[in-house]
Amino acid sequence: MIEFLTQYITWWHWIILGILFIIIEMGTGTFITLGFGVAAIIVGLLDLVVSMNFLVQVTLWLILSVAIIAFLFKYFKKQPTVSNTGQSDQGLDTLGTVTKRIEQHGRGKIRFDEPVLGNTVWHASANQTLDVGERVKIEAVNGQLIKVVPVSE
Repeated sequence: MIEFLTQYITWWHWIILGILFIIIEMGTGTFITLGFGVAAIIVGLLDLVVSMNFLVQVTLWLILSVAIIAFLFKYFKKQPTVSNTGQSDQGLDTLGTVTKRIEQHGRGKIRFDEPVLGNTVWHASANQTLDVGERVKIEAVNGQLIKVVPVSE
């Protein structure tokens, strides 16, 4: 059986299989079939240069598929996340100091240690009263208003 497959499965079969997997990937967007497709194309190109047994081709395809899928998931996992409000999460770990008292559910001002969304001074709100000089951290960014909580929480 392996001899039959080695004789009749040639390099261009792998290329066609790879292209089919990539076309399927366009409809699914899972990166799994993309890994299968790229691996099949690589196996096809290698089989064109170096003639291989079918069992070696399948083994190489499986190993390459797993490696490519792992690489794709690792690469795309590092992409930055975006909050639901459309604002970047950049600088949400920045601490600040209250410069204008914030009444409970009211507005005040905060001076952050580092720029947050391009500015160090922001109007802010809080669920509790915060006095001048208290250290705070960002809980959420709601458009132009930053919601803060005391650092002790």
